[in-house]
Amino acid sequence: MAKKEEAQSKLRLRVRSYDHKLIDNSIKQIVDTAVRNGAEIVGPIPLPTEFKRYTVNRSTFVHKTAREQFELRVHNRIIDIVNPSQKIIESLSTLNLPSGVDIEIKMK
Repeated sequence: MAKKEEAQSKLRLRVRSYDHKLIDNSIKQIVDTAVRNGAEIVGPIPLPTEFKRYTVNRSTFVHKTAREQFELRVHNRIIDIVNPSQKIIESLSTLNLPSGVDIEIKMK
């Protein structure tokens, strides 16, 4: 049974975006494309959101207590495609996604 699991290849898509609505629409588009080409999908799995917080002084050198705080949220999702065919890889590479979405593709 261990040999059977080793024979399966996986295509792992890691999708990152600052906007949660944008990433959800992109994930839906990716999943629809993969299912249309007959792929077996695991996910999308939401990963914890990364928070990057910055504190900036409002003034140049006086009024030390007056500060502004900013926050960047990075939303992450993972999709695994089990035993991808060449047709699936080509259709995913030609997919037109919004500019705020970053996709990292790894073969496992």
